[in-house]
Amino acid sequence: MSKLKAITSKHSFSVLLAFFVTILWSSSWPIIKFGLKEMPPLIFAGMRYVIAASILLVYVLSHPKYRKELLGLSKRWWLKLIFYGLIFYTLTQGAQFFGLLYLNAITVSLLLSFTPILVLIFANLVLKEKTSVTQLLLVLLAIGGALLYFLLNPELTASPLAIVSGTNQYLLPSKPIVATYWKIVGLIIVIIGVLANAFSAILGRSINQAKEVSTLVITSISMFIGSIVLLITGLIIEDIPQFTMVSIGYVLWLSVVNTALAFTIWNFVMQKLKALEISIINNTMLFQITILAVIFLGELPNAIQWVGLSIVALAGLLIPIIDARRKKKEEKLSEEEL
Repeated sequence: MSKLKAITSKHSFSVLLAFFVTILWSSSWPIIKFGLKEMPPLIFAGMRYVIAASILLVYVLSHPKYRKELLGLSKRWWLKLIFYGLIFYTLTQGAQFFGLLYLNAITVSLLLSFTPILVLIFANLVLKEKTSVTQLLLVLLAIGGALLYFLLNPELTASPLAIVSGTNQYLLPSKPIVATYWKIVGLIIVIIGVLANAFSAILGRSINQAKEVSTLVITSISMFIGSIVLLITGLIIEDIPQFTMVSIGYVLWLSVVNTALAFTIWNFVMQKLKALEISIINNTMLFQITILAVIFLGELPNAIQWVGLSIVALAGLLIPIIDARRKKKEEKLSEEEL
């Protein structure tokens, strides 16, 4: 037992666990693309997060510490968690699943990778946090990388795109065609989702920084509320699908492994690693998703698109590093003044 404790307490073990979680999350994208062939997006997303949140809630209620915390939540905290759940799960996750119905996984991933950039802009406008010239240049660089990806080989004006896009006919035998109109709709929905994701990141940061409520309670409650609304919305506006063993398997794997288990591990990792390390590891997901999309979905970016993806990933990686260094320097100066 002492050997196991010694291994799990090592920094390298926590880093490996963090990478493992990002691999699980990245693998969700091809699974979602396959699942969308059998299930409508909002019902699919709603079921995933309702089941995952239910598992987390059972865990919370079975532990006296978390149960006491949950029962002691004030009205103000309930309103915060409801709002956070609606933004991060109902809107953000609903938009992501809906976008994946019409767009490439790589395209949606690229757009979502702009979240830290939007967080930087929102923090500057709303929280009045200072932005350095270097960070602004990185934002412009990321925009340039996205333009390389979209404009020089634009998905919206290319040949008709399959709902589950790609060229691997063996993995994807039937590929309904998506008209340009729906590609544009998908793009708009994903952009709305990215804006919601960035706003929820700001909101989530303010909620967690208060340190009044544990991360597990915050996540389980907000996820349950947001996913219930997402599922009900799907049941109202979408046709209920004929579930097969395969579609049920997709939902259960995403719920149990890629959400409930992944979050539990991530919560452990967040206690062991620095915020900067977490941010860097999390930003590797763009390349992970791209590689998985190439292998399993047959999505094949050309050389210029790879350059664009690399630029966006690099900018997304450097922005939190520079931000962390700036904050550390400001803290040091404030300590010296005291």
